[in-house]
Amino acid sequence: MIPVTSDLVVTAAVRLDAVVPDRDGVVWGEGRASDGGRVQLVRRAPDGTVRDLLPEGSNARTAVHEYGGGAWWVHDGVVFTVDWSDQRLRRVADGAVTVLTPEPSAPRGDRYADGDVAADGTWMVCVRERHPTAGAPATEVVNEVVRLSAVAPSEPEVLVSGPDFVAAPRLSRDGGQLAWLSWDHPSMPWDDVVLTVRSLSSGADTVIAGGPGESVSEPAWHDDGSLTFISDRTGWWNLYRWDGTHVEPLVELEAEIGEPGWQLGGSRYAVLDDGSVVFARSSDGFDALVVRSPDGELTELDTGFSAVRSVRADGDGVVCIAGSPVAEPGVHRVSVAGAVTTLRPPRDLGLDPATISVPEPLTFVSVAPDGGARDAHALYYPPSGPVSGPPPLLVVIHGGPTGAASPVLAVGLQYWTSHGFGVVDVNYGGSTGYGRAYREQLKGAWGLVDVADCLAAARALASSGRVDPARLAIRGGSAGGFTVLAALARPDTPFAAGADHFGVADLEALARDTHKFESRYLDGLVGPYPEARDVYVERSPLTHVAEFSTPLIVLQGEEDAIVPPNQSEMIVSALRDRGVPVAYLLFPGEQHGFRAAENIKRALDAELAFYARLFDLAVDVPPVEIENL
Repeated sequence: MIPVTSDLVVTAAVRLDAVVPDRDGVVWGEGRASDGGRVQLVRRAPDGTVRDLLPEGSNARTAVHEYGGGAWWVHDGVVFTVDWSDQRLRRVADGAVTVLTPEPSAPRGDRYADGDVAADGTWMVCVRERHPTAGAPATEVVNEVVRLSAVAPSEPEVLVSGPDFVAAPRLSRDGGQLAWLSWDHPSMPWDDVVLTVRSLSSGADTVIAGGPGESVSEPAWHDDGSLTFISDRTGWWNLYRWDGTHVEPLVELEAEIGEPGWQLGGSRYAVLDDGSVVFARSSDGFDALVVRSPDGELTELDTGFSAVRSVRADGDGVVCIAGSPVAEPGVHRVSVAGAVTTLRPPRDLGLDPATISVPEPLTFVSVAPDGGARDAHALYYPPSGPVSGPPPLLVVIHGGPTGAASPVLAVGLQYWTSHGFGVVDVNYGGSTGYGRAYREQLKGAWGLVDVADCLAAARALASSGRVDPARLAIRGGSAGGFTVLAALARPDTPFAAGADHFGVADLEALARDTHKFESRYLDGLVGPYPEARDVYVERSPLTHVAEFSTPLIVLQGEEDAIVPPNQSEMIVSALRDRGVPVAYLLFPGEQHGFRAAENIKRALDAELAFYARLFDLAVDVPPVEIENL
């Protein structure tokens, strides 16, 4: 077969942002790598015609929590969107654009997201994140729920302030009640979240769910005045309903309906007019769509989808973004009977389905911090390209670290399998999709459990003869980059090469210099800082650079506010000084994750060229400079 090229990865590549049904059809967001990663909103009319909604150069992207999400919403044919350039909120109706929020005192100082419009369309609520000065420290950033006009510029009125974080402000259908989520440092949204309802006439607040040990998400109001939400009170993110007086379970499974709240505006379920519920559930690393009938019967739909998000009610079914192991995510409409209508097909990649590497779930034995045995999970993709003997292995580490490997066709992953690599995408302890207990295995153990599971995955595949033990490589970005560095900075590492994409080299530096959303995240993963400073120093890969001998390539965005460039520069400088082979690429204009087509292409080809040089592979990509080699 002909290997997948980096050109194919980026040509017409689109990241689907979210999908929302509206009176004039269906609206979705497209992040277009060919246009510098800008997010354009697209409307598909009932007659099938498709058109862009935002003016040329617009970018529907919010910087709330730095990770964004919920940057746009739709009501009765009107689009409300935050533009990346200034973070101000805009109303887009019939081609006319009205800026609704005031100019902030600091550049991009007021950021908006995750809104909901009142039924009459005249006012709305949303999250506002206020940065009083450019580059304000985390202690000065304020997150609030605000109310503002939906038709003309106005000064936002603060409704909820005080918690460190707020999310998902949702108005009841009559506009009389407001529901929202809140949590405080050092919790993250998958730890301890409170769901509150306020009467907007009396001002009385009622706590519906949540608190210590319970993560709540996705509140949604319904015509009968009830409120549904997701909670992990049983150890799994399942679905519940509040009827105004008490909470009852709607769906309780040993599977995950919810997902970690890295971004705002997520939707994993929808309640239909007849009382049916359609939801996505994750089990053993794979998603499926399930229907709960009004009498409580559950039916799993045979759609072929393995990854599902942005599930929204649309008549007698739902619209969603979904993909499979052999198809990239597309926009689809799914009826309660399981009939699928594709509204925005995935790219026609020209790939023979027989040449696509399909993942298989892998469970293997790893080591707990106390030395005991424990199960860990991964998805293994066998090589699809030509292989002579056992192939090299690429161990992939997802970000977060509270994230998960997704079993959906990713051309960037097929790039590796088509070049003859086996790829194992590790859902180490701490990953989501396996219940709260599995997610919490990483508490106090980041740099231990994740590293142990990555080593165990590589060794399990090597000992079984499926991969070449002499050609094991490891790659990861952000938190995954930290795991890469931690796995290499040890004398017993089995890896012969590594790739660090904007990863963390110095935990103490990250604790002192990061954004508000994650400024206390390490309290749970490592320990409170500075009280646990010794642990931060001990766990940092930079501390163990004397044990680091594996060649490394480092790729970094110059404008990254989440893992600043100094993290990459510290490890590169240390390896240079020690004479360890190292390559470093800094990408101007990129933030946390690469969005521009030319940068995605260069990063992929440079990493492949790096492995090819070390593993003596014949590849047709531009070379990369490797110092000390």
